[in-house]
Amino acid sequence: MADKPRQLALDLPVDTHHDAEDFLVSASNEAAFEALERWPDWPDPVLVMVGPPGSGKTHLATIWAARSHAWTVPRDRLRVGDVPHLVSAGALVVEDCDAAEGHEEALFHLLNMARERRCFLLLTARTPPGDWRLQTADILSRLRLAPSETLGEPDDALVRAVLVKMFLERQIVVDTSVVEFLALRIDRSIAAARAVVEALDREGLARGRRITRPLAAEILRNGEGDPTL
Repeated sequence: MADKPRQLALDLPVDTHHDAEDFLVSASNEAAFEALERWPDWPDPVLVMVGPPGSGKTHLATIWAARSHAWTVPRDRLRVGDVPHLVSAGALVVEDCDAAEGHEEALFHLLNMARERRCFLLLTARTPPGDWRLQTADILSRLRLAPSETLGEPDDALVRAVLVKMFLERQIVVDTSVVEFLALRIDRSIAAARAVVEALDREGLARGRRITRPLAAEILRNGEGDPTL
């Protein structure tokens, strides 16, 4: 018997929401979420938010930026001459603060001017400031004085909820047994959940079949849902 022909899986955009109501709060991110919810009653104009890739930093930063009307810029785009303009918005998100070397003078001026002009700063990074390879001691001392919130790896409940959310975003209906099967076997991270859902979506479309536990097991066995590959 001939195999069923595979269908072409089109790479269509997925409706991924970064609204406040779409953020899933759990023990791993609750403290950071509540810290942003307390704005503008922050004890300091600067808040450092630390967490591994896929922990929800970007989602939280997007929520806060919308609420505070903040601009967003990656650290490697910071320039000294742009600092007065950036702080004029009254709120600013600087992302990936640990992923760029150099431009320390711009970061130094930004921290000083933000305090002078009461501009709120949300700095996101994968690691705490002490691990940013900063060469300027004054910057590090200022950052260490700023409040910091850490997002952990998602717990089991959050992984399950994220899997359900990601399937729904792709308009895929799966049995709860599929979600349970995946949640117990993938890495406990948002990146791993996203990778396995994308792989299952592609394979399900290509084969023209619904997503089942056997298909999920096959995808995991072949390593197709591994975000590191």
